[in-house]
Amino acid sequence: MIVVATSGANDCLYCVVAHGAILRITAKNPRVADQLAVNWRKAEVTPRQKAMLAFAMKVAVDSGSLEDADYATMREHGYSDEDVWDVGAIAAFFGMSNRLANLLAMPPNDEFYLMGRVPRAK
Repeated sequence: MIVVATSGANDCLYCVVAHGAILRITAKNPRVADQLAVNWRKAEVTPRQKAMLAFAMKVAVDSGSLEDADYATMREHGYSDEDVWDVGAIAAFFGMSNRLANLLAMPPNDEFYLMGRVPRAK
């Protein structure tokens, strides 16, 4: 979820498509990956997940504005200090990855577009 939402905010086609495929498969909800890529605030996620995504997005696009209230909100939703680090680290790492993928104009693999959207052939 973090990777898809932050990659959408960073306009990274490769990461949205590739990690969206993984999310569609693991979440077993093909809609949520598309929702997160376009507008995470309206995605079909829990309030706890929405708090995680709000924190991740702040790290990804405006980390200089992080304040104590952001960490408190994460704790209110049951995230430990280690969880907060993990969320922030994923958002920060993929911010860099998004920029590198955009630098290289890296195209997604064709098969990623349909993964998790249509049933696999048996």
